[in-house]
Amino acid sequence: MLDVLTEGIRQGRELVSTEISKAVAALTDEGVPAEVKAEFLMALARRGETPAEIAGFALELRDLAVAPPIRVATRERGIVDVCGTGGDHRNTFNISTTVALVLASAGVPVAKHGNRAITSKAGSADVLEALGIPIELPPAEAAEALEAKDFAFFFAPRYHPAFKHLAAARKLCAGQGQRTIFNFLGPLLNPARPSGQLVGVSVPSLCAPLARVLQELGLRRAMVVCGETPEGALDELSVLGDTQVAEFHHERGFSTGTLSAADWDLPPATLADLAGGDREENAAIVRRILAGEERGVKREAVLLNAGAALFVAGRAGSIQEGRERAAEEIDSGAAAAKLDQLRA
Repeated sequence: MLDVLTEGIRQGRELVSTEISKAVAALTDEGVPAEVKAEFLMALARRGETPAEIAGFALELRDLAVAPPIRVATRERGIVDVCGTGGDHRNTFNISTTVALVLASAGVPVAKHGNRAITSKAGSADVLEALGIPIELPPAEAAEALEAKDFAFFFAPRYHPAFKHLAAARKLCAGQGQRTIFNFLGPLLNPARPSGQLVGVSVPSLCAPLARVLQELGLRRAMVVCGETPEGALDELSVLGDTQVAEFHHERGFSTGTLSAADWDLPPATLADLAGGDREENAAIVRRILAGEERGVKREAVLLNAGAALFVAGRAGSIQEGRERAAEEIDSGAAAAKLDQLRA
């Protein structure tokens, strides 16, 4: 079946929902050879995945995920995730992870979905583990942590067991330097199913399509961003240049635009000022920022991205208001206290 779909893709055909269902079934079937799966994934990537296809794959794969038992009351408060697709190869410190902790400090329920490092030196799971925050809680305990502490980490391998049947095929694709649809799917497969997301991508042209996908998946509000630096793209809002933005609100609709670092009255900086290291070095950076000891560009990057996340969460009327709220969380000691609580 996968061979037939692959041939259709090579002829330029777009997959319909029934074909996507069959493709996912084959991709997650350990009996289908990895080479056949890889040919399908590479054909799809080379033709170019449509927003409808990405949404279709996300819906199918979300249904295969382990679902944590999150209470309705927690959902009604508006669960948020903050993450990037990765792949920008800028080796910055863990900005999104730091932002997630600031959001939790501000009373936003944050369901952080992630994995260990793939293209960086330390992924979200690595740095949280180094900070002493549990990353492999069983689903029920993760749901309880989200309710009681406004933060839980949903470790991707625990919630997506079917992915183990894709590992060999993805490795074959990577060996040929070919990205696949799974480069886009990570932020779309949070098992907690947040109602709001701030997502960073490493290619500006992906902002609008990925935002459309999040809209199709039923989120109430989301913002997809790609920052610019002199060295290239960054999967965060940039304090070094412009940021391309695509966002939607369930009532106000869809929009795209450009934000400029010049709008925020930021000090001069270079990409080196945002550099991270291994998991221990990055954990130390996070601790310094949350404790208010880091007053430079790293702090500014967190405040800007946290400002956008608080705006997405409906806790600020603008990114600037969100920046100010994030600064208050840090400078009051609340963010450091939240880190201590999450380590307990």
